[in-house]
Amino acid sequence: MALVPYDENLLPALSKLDQTSAEFHLANHRIRLSQDWNRLGVAAVVWDAAVVLCMFLEMGKVDLKGKRVIELGAGTGLVSIVAALLGANVTITDREPALEFLAANVRENIPPSQQGVVRVSELTWGENLHLYPTGSFDLILGADIVYLEETFPALLQTLEHLSSETTVVLLSCRIRYERDERFLMELRRRFSVQEVHYDSQRDIHIYRAVKNTKNTEL
Repeated sequence: MALVPYDENLLPALSKLDQTSAEFHLANHRIRLSQDWNRLGVAAVVWDAAVVLCMFLEMGKVDLKGKRVIELGAGTGLVSIVAALLGANVTITDREPALEFLAANVRENIPPSQQGVVRVSELTWGENLHLYPTGSFDLILGADIVYLEETFPALLQTLEHLSSETTVVLLSCRIRYERDERFLMELRRRFSVQEVHYDSQRDIHIYRAVKNTKNTEL
């Protein structure tokens, strides 16, 4: 699932855990998402990294129209929903226990005429990657999926497998601990990585990664 913990020192932020829904106005749409902390934990709550990534996509710095996009650890589905509303064909992935909840949020917020451009699919990092052929996606999205160190090898393996030389990866995250920095160091060994956005109010970084050294833009 979307591996998004919370900092126990930021108690005001924990109030979101009790909220059964969250509402946003993004991509010229009102988006209302169900949340279910009690049943699904961190995967079923909207976190700042997802909101910041959506705002970054809204800026238009990435051309999404007609692009093949996959989101890893989609959680509530906010990022994928916004990407689809902005014109992308989106494969929305998470672990199996979260899929029914995720699909319900997608159905609720994607207009019927656009339902055909989204697909909710099970993907556990590092497993059954043959179901997602290399080079099938122009853009890989991830919001707050860099946290649990034991998942880093599988996440890196998945990013490498999904990426062709022209695939762009956008990772939105808060750098909390040294292990997060170590993930970025390992990512830089395999990808050309640059920070493309920083939201100082929310302390969220967005990193762009490409498998080779070319500065390929979407």
